[in-house]
Order: sequence, then C-alpha cells, then structure tokens
Amino acid sequence: MTRSHGHDLDTRARRLLRTLIAQYLADGEPVGSRTLSRSSGLDVSPATIRNIMADLEDAGLVASPHTSAGRVPTPRGLRLFVDSLIELQPLPRDEMVRLKRELPPGPTTTRDLLGNVSTLLSAMTHFAGVVTVPRQGDFPLRHIDFVPLPDARVLVILVFSDNQVQNRIVQLARPLDGRELEQAANYLNTHFAGLRVDDIRAHLLRELREAGSELNRLVASATELAAASFAPQGDAEDVLVSGQTNLMGYAELADLDRLRELFEAFQKKNELLQLMEVCARAPGVRLFIGEESGFAALDGCSVVTASYGVQGRVLGAVGVIGPTRMAYERVIPVVQATAGLLSDALNRAATSL
Repeated sequence: MTRSHGHDLDTRARRLLRTLIAQYLADGEPVGSRTLSRSSGLDVSPATIRNIMADLEDAGLVASPHTSAGRVPTPRGLRLFVDSLIELQPLPRDEMVRLKRELPPGPTTTRDLLGNVSTLLSAMTHFAGVVTVPRQGDFPLRHIDFVPLPDARVLVILVFSDNQVQNRIVQLARPLDGRELEQAANYLNTHFAGLRVDDIRAHLLRELREAGSELNRLVASATELAAASFAPQGDAEDVLVSGQTNLMGYAELADLDRLRELFEAFQKKNELLQLMEVCARAPGVRLFIGEESGFAALDGCSVVTASYGVQGRVLGAVGVIGPTRMAYERVIPVVQATAGLLSDALNRAATSL
C-alpha cells in the first residue's frame, strides 16, 4: 500500500485521530469531544480536544456532518489511518485454519477454485468477494489429443495444468489420418508439456522458419496442428463476484441510486475488471478508499485487493468491496492470506505436471 504524505501531525493529534476513527469504524456514528476525552486516555481539556479536532478538520482528515456536533473521518483521514496509524497483524491462527479448510484440497479447475475463493472472502468479511479469472493461455499445457473429423477437420482436446479442458475444432489444409494425429500429439506432449500455449506456438513457428523445407513429415504435421490449435481464441479475463447482496445491509450504501449503480457495475464488470487488472500489476496489497478507485460507482466503497500467481508469474487479484467503514486491520490480513493460499494451491497444481 502506498504511504500518505502531509500527515506530520503531533503525537496528540495522531492519537485523537486514531481514537476517533477506531470509534467510528466500530459503531458508525459521529464521534464527539466528550467521547474522545474518555477514550483517548489523554490528559487534556475538552477545549484542547475541540481545537485539535478543528485543526484536523481544516486538514481535511475529519468532517462534521450537518446532523451532529460530532465528527467522522474523511476518505483522506481513513487513508492516513490505514497507512500509518494501525499496525497490521498476521491473520489469527483460527481464521487461517478456516481458510485452508474451506479451500478445495483436491484437484479442481482454476475457475472452480477461484469461485470458491470469491465466496469464501465474502463469507469471512460479509462484503462482496471479487476474484479475477486469467486467460486459459496463462496456464501451462498438461496434455493434448487430436481426433480426426470429416473434411480435414480435427477436434483438439487441450488439458491445462489447472485441470481445465478445452475442445477446439480446427481446419487443416489437408486431412491427417489417426496415426499421423497420434504421432503429432505424442511429439507435442513429449517436447512441450509444461509450457504455456503462447510459448509453444512461438517456439514451433520459430522452428518452422529456421528449418524451412528440411522439417520431416512428423514435425511438419505437429507444427501445422499446433499453429491451428493454439491460435489466439480471445479468451479474455473475467472477474467473479460473490456476496453482492451483503452490501445492502450497510447504511452507508443504502441509497437506492447508489446501490443500483454499484450493482450495474458488478453486472457489466468492465470497470471492475479494469480496476482489478491495475491491482494485479502491483505486488502486495492494494487499497482504494472512496473516490481513489477512479470509478463513480465505487464512491463510498473501499476496495482491498492482493495479487496471486503461479511460479513467479502474476495471474490476477483477489479482494473484497465494502463500505469505507470497514475493519481494515482484519480485512487486509484476510485478503492477503487468501491470495497467498490461492497461489500455493496453483503452484502445487503446476508442479504436479
């Protein structure tokens, strides 16, 4: 997470701001000077507290709702709180055990695993859980088979390292019999299992250019099949969302127009996917509070994400979307631990090739 700037507050101001935000996150109500005087543990007069609160308000860190004499933190104040006023702790052991227990231990497709992660994040935080689904071509190939069809067509069966199976029908320039297809499949499986589709295609096309007419019939057939089978399919990234209805229970998001705009964003996914792709490109935890996300539909929400990947390659991001009034010190470790466990599961699948 990025560090905030311009928060050169003295010790008393920082302590009062921390106390105010913690109280607000706990009950959602504006916090008055008397409450701060009792809760902060500072030996200062109510007048001093009011003066410090006025300074914090001038700095844009707190605001006074017109319906109350108390104050609430602004998104800028929450950003300062998260970046420098709380100490994040590792996820408690019992919650880590729950995460490990509820993630599927056995073989499963990546999409099924990610759907489970999205649901689990929602259940553990009571917010909306979000997970990006990478392109299938980002996963290594485990096995390939060819089945002859009429009119020089071939059914291609691709099995990826995440147990996902794709069937494609390709058109060849000339028909190949079952024996030729079997030989080509054996060649590709022997030499290229464990590589990504894009890498296999690039390698074979490079061999084709370098060898020219000297390629033997087997390699030529395998190259033709691979070029057709691994052609880009436009399998764009997707994002899975679980627990959207949880957000209807928070007063901060109860406005019908706001909810409608938020749910439309979940349904269309375009803006959400853009945001998650930005998060995936950065290591560690990313946090957007309110308008920091740049998307109007997420104003009034906080987005907490962490990237996941396999064998050192980032594949996407997991996270939660909830109101800005969330228990950041708990939510951030949950998201961070989930991303780590997901990466571990994907790495185990990759090493089983």
